Amino acid sequence: MDNNAVESIVQAVLQKLALQGNSVKTETEISSVVSSVMNEDDSNLVDITSKEVKSVPLLDNPADEDGLLRIMNKTPARIGVGRAGPRLKTQTLLALRADHAAARDSVFADVNEDLIKRMNLPAFTTCCGDRNEHLTRPDLGRKFSDETVSAIKSACTSNPDVQFIVSDGLSSKAIEANVENVLPSVIDGVKALGYSVGTPFFVKFGRVGCMDHACEIIGSKVTCVLIGERPGLGTAESMSAYITYGSKVGMPEANRTVVSNIHSGGITAVEAGAYLAEVIDLIMKNKASGVNLKK
Repeated sequence: MDNNAVESIVQAVLQKLALQGNSVKTETEISSVVSSVMNEDDSNLVDITSKEVKSVPLLDNPADEDGLLRIMNKTPARIGVGRAGPRLKTQTLLALRADHAAARDSVFADVNEDLIKRMNLPAFTTCCGDRNEHLTRPDLGRKFSDETVSAIKSACTSNPDVQFIVSDGLSSKAIEANVENVLPSVIDGVKALGYSVGTPFFVKFGRVGCMDHACEIIGSKVTCVLIGERPGLGTAESMSAYITYGSKVGMPEANRTVVSNIHSGGITAVEAGAYLAEVIDLIMKNKASGVNLKK
């Protein structure tokens, strides 16, 4: 929120208080007036976590303002924020806390069920019983119960060239922001290259390793999981794609090929879909992934 917006809100509050008389106001009464002003007109309110606001330096009298702006345009890092004595400025501190809250919300929230239904994705759950267990027991997020194994076999096509999985991982917002554009794009690209595609499905409380168990169940040659990454304070919407050839439970992590940073400020969703199809084609032709993949 810029100074003009703050000033206009303060003036409106003072004006309301003046109209109500000169009697001493309690803290509750003043809070009520402030709330009413904010509810009357929020057109001047600004999202301090937005890219546009963060792109404006808060550093007073920079020696090279043009250079600072060029650097800030190249990175989401918190630079050029200035200080108030030994402390962060209020706007910087509030934006930091807001970004942290968004990251926590994304970790603890579930992916919107309407999105899963809209994309016609069969949904399964790992051996985790709830979100707390998902966060504290990564091992349970890599495997399915016998009952779920049977359900996956019943719902999905066996032995496809490529199997796609969508999983919440550690960021529901990443899935909600990207998968609806990425998944159809990469499926179309893979099919255009002549490969068969299995039945895509969604995994709740999933970790990257769930793709290994899924591959053993389905028998796919290449398995790709689109999963929400642990959110940082720059964005809570970053999704990654982990791709393997011939996944097996217990396989080395080095055998995974990873395409990360899929979000509006990194690799855009549609661009990612086309690129992932190229990567999968390379993996299929080389029959290898991760460090074994020779470009």
